[in-house]
Amino acid sequence: MTTQFGKGCHLHLIDGSAFIFRAYHALPPLTRKSDGMPVGAVSGFVNMLQRYVEGNSGPDAPTHVAVIFDKGSHTFRNDLYDQYKANREAMPEDLRPQIPLTRDATRAFNIACEEIEGFEADDIMATLAHQARDAGGRVTILSSDKDLMQLVGDGVEMLDPMKNKRIDRDGVLEKFGVAPERVVDVQALAGDSVDNVPGAPGIGIKTAALLINEYGDLESLLDRAQEIKQPKRRQTLIDHRAQIELSKQLVQLDCDMELPFTLDDLEVKDPVVDDLMAFLTEMEFRTVTKRIADKLGVEAPVVEVATSAEEVAAPEAVPFDADKYECVRDAAALQVWIDRIWERGYVAVDTETTGLNEMVVDLVGISLCVEAGQACYVPLAHKAAPADDLFGSDDMADGQMDMDTCLDLLRPVLESDAVMKIGQNMKYDAKIFARYGVAVAPIDDTMLMSYAMNAGLHNHGMDTLSDRYLGHTPIPIKPLLGTGKSAITFDRVPIDQAVPYAAEDADITLRLWQQFKPQLHVKQVTTVYETLERPLVPVLAQMERNGIKVDRDTLSRMSNAFAQKMAGLEAELYQLAGHEFNVQAPAQVGKILFEEMGLEGGKKTKTGQWSTPADVLEDLATEHDFAGRILDYRQLAKLKSTYTDALQEHVNPDTGRVHTSYSIAGANTGRLASTDPNLQNIPIRTEEGRRIREAFVAEPGKVIVALDYSQIELRILAHIAGIDALKQAFLDGIDIHAMTASEMFDVPLDEMTPEVRRQAKAINFGVIYGISGFGLARNLRIPRGEAQGFIDRYFERFPGIRKYMDDTVSFAKEHGYVQTLFGRKINTPEINAKGPHAGFAKRAAINAPIQGTAADVIRRAMVRMPDAIADMPAKMLLQVHDELLFEVETGAVEDLIGTAREVMENASDPAVRLDVKLAVDAGQGANWAEAH
Repeated sequence: MTTQFGKGCHLHLIDGSAFIFRAYHALPPLTRKSDGMPVGAVSGFVNMLQRYVEGNSGPDAPTHVAVIFDKGSHTFRNDLYDQYKANREAMPEDLRPQIPLTRDATRAFNIACEEIEGFEADDIMATLAHQARDAGGRVTILSSDKDLMQLVGDGVEMLDPMKNKRIDRDGVLEKFGVAPERVVDVQALAGDSVDNVPGAPGIGIKTAALLINEYGDLESLLDRAQEIKQPKRRQTLIDHRAQIELSKQLVQLDCDMELPFTLDDLEVKDPVVDDLMAFLTEMEFRTVTKRIADKLGVEAPVVEVATSAEEVAAPEAVPFDADKYECVRDAAALQVWIDRIWERGYVAVDTETTGLNEMVVDLVGISLCVEAGQACYVPLAHKAAPADDLFGSDDMADGQMDMDTCLDLLRPVLESDAVMKIGQNMKYDAKIFARYGVAVAPIDDTMLMSYAMNAGLHNHGMDTLSDRYLGHTPIPIKPLLGTGKSAITFDRVPIDQAVPYAAEDADITLRLWQQFKPQLHVKQVTTVYETLERPLVPVLAQMERNGIKVDRDTLSRMSNAFAQKMAGLEAELYQLAGHEFNVQAPAQVGKILFEEMGLEGGKKTKTGQWSTPADVLEDLATEHDFAGRILDYRQLAKLKSTYTDALQEHVNPDTGRVHTSYSIAGANTGRLASTDPNLQNIPIRTEEGRRIREAFVAEPGKVIVALDYSQIELRILAHIAGIDALKQAFLDGIDIHAMTASEMFDVPLDEMTPEVRRQAKAINFGVIYGISGFGLARNLRIPRGEAQGFIDRYFERFPGIRKYMDDTVSFAKEHGYVQTLFGRKINTPEINAKGPHAGFAKRAAINAPIQGTAADVIRRAMVRMPDAIADMPAKMLLQVHDELLFEVETGAVEDLIGTAREVMENASDPAVRLDVKLAVDAGQGANWAEAH
């Protein structure tokens, strides 16, 4: 019998979408055996509902409950602002058919299931919460969605079900810096990149809270914006008032909807056993069916065709509880953890340091975790001075382990083959330990597991992975370290604050590993991870530690030469313009081009100034020398500031060498990315750019050796696309770029010039990656019609390329990914996009199998190289796209070249035999320029 909702009633509102996505990302892709229907998310959703039902009995149990879902993607907010949620990732294809089944699951448990077209679930929950509060009842919203925090207070609270953490007024104040009733004001100012709410440019949550607390509310702030002393902030609020007011409309929840049901309709009811059993049987959830049947005291029906979905379901989540993390302060306490590590055979490990540059930072502490929810932190080098005392004593804080004692105890397990060391970006930690004489091996890396499974879908940092796959937001680092001039290093963080932050990192890493490890096999990327990702970590770590010597004097001379050449270009530009101007001011350059010279194609910024980005100047360079000279000037300025000046600052004072850092999971295609400094983007198209390599030199008695794959991507294209003409050309030893130049430009091979060959190279690589006539014209600085003619003739000469491009795009649209010859999957979530993104997505899909296979080949070579050259007086120093750089003693050069070339040319796989043999060019010299 229905009870009228009123005083004493307790309403639970469950965020259905959050449950679904949590369930989807927590489990491997699973299918119903009878018809192949994906049901992994449904299985997880059922487990979550069952745990919810079992855990909500007793005096505080809800009297009313509903699971609230979003229905459709278009709401009234899209009518207000057509870009609302425009940045959201498309729903995974295998999740889409499971959405209706989660509604069926809710109804099977006899729980109210509500959704309304044109409104978000948040609005429905907001209206119900207000109705329940006004009727005298209590409300608990099961969600961690920050947008719902504006509802908290006066009998309404939130419960984060993943953390089992209640959020009241104080929790909201901690999150936003304001009370719940002012959350919408803060959100309107700060905006939201996830939902594409614009907000006020440059104002974040912290600044927004300060402003709202000072002025009382958003309307008062905007009305009194002229009073703000900070000029930039004042002008932002004045200029963007309409945008801010629109943002408030977007974030404000609708608390007064007309609902087609009442609170009384949401009364808690027992499930109808036959209905629940029928649903579970239909889903083929054998184990969960038996478990629920046992709970209900009924006989479980026979499930004829069982799926493994519920059998591999994630175990009940262990809540994150920072209070349970241990601070290990002595050898006896550490030995207890070491014994547990030996017993388990694995350990998640993380290091805390004084910075991010592994070559110079100091180790501050070590975190360990062997079981979800159970982790420790070993402080080693925290300072006694308080966190806000930047110039305090360097005396060590009390209650820490001696560094050498700790490392001596840990070394056996960290170096043992019998114990797997698990890390997130393990290369960093391995380099830190190596500096302290500990060689960590073997390793597993959760970042690289995610990369192997999900390249192209999202980034692979720990915060992202924790939020996405564990439903947990990690403790942020900024509140501990501060920002700007007041920022401190981790050794200044008090130990009691360091423990929960540091230990949680290891805890998160272990949980991710437990979830990701079995999914590698399910997603069929185990081989990719085990042969191309994991074994590359120690290779790159050693290369980065090796570094490469840089001659400061050479860089200094180049900087001076560039400055003189820039001065000469300035004088030339003044003459072309007819007067002097600031060459580095885009607005002045634009005024000359589009007003004084009257050239077309100019665009103005929001401030009314002319915009002169490189692509605009490249188009104009075919019409007027002025634009070309501006490009030349900017190129020199970039070379000077980014390389010849900046590289001098990157020289390590202890080694005299530059130590770049490689990101394994940076590019979706498998290419490595180089940072701090970036040594992969040194321009080689211009003479000035090539000269920078002269500064990278060998130590006395040694030489630099460079080995470079010859036209590897064209060779891979010939194989993948089955282009007989290209295959034959490579077989005959013909220079492909010269052959293209001869055919495109009607130039005999014996009269070929480097410049004509360069243009042909641009055509070869541009066309296979889907470049347009517009883009090729820009690259070559030739008329668009002429460039399009080259492309048309190219497809006539090699018709197989067009077929490859069309087939690749079709495959991507059907499967949502493309694949390299070695099995690397590159997801293509934007492949069905409309508008400007469509062309880019297609070109990326066409590019990925070729560039990705090339990247896989050189990865395989790098993994095998250390063993191959172990007995030689040589070191591998750098990888730059298709090139490997070595430093070797003079007498061993030929041996090194012979061995390295053999490794590189045979870096394919017996199962992946290319129709075109790989070829490697080699060079040597006193510096990189001579070797290349």
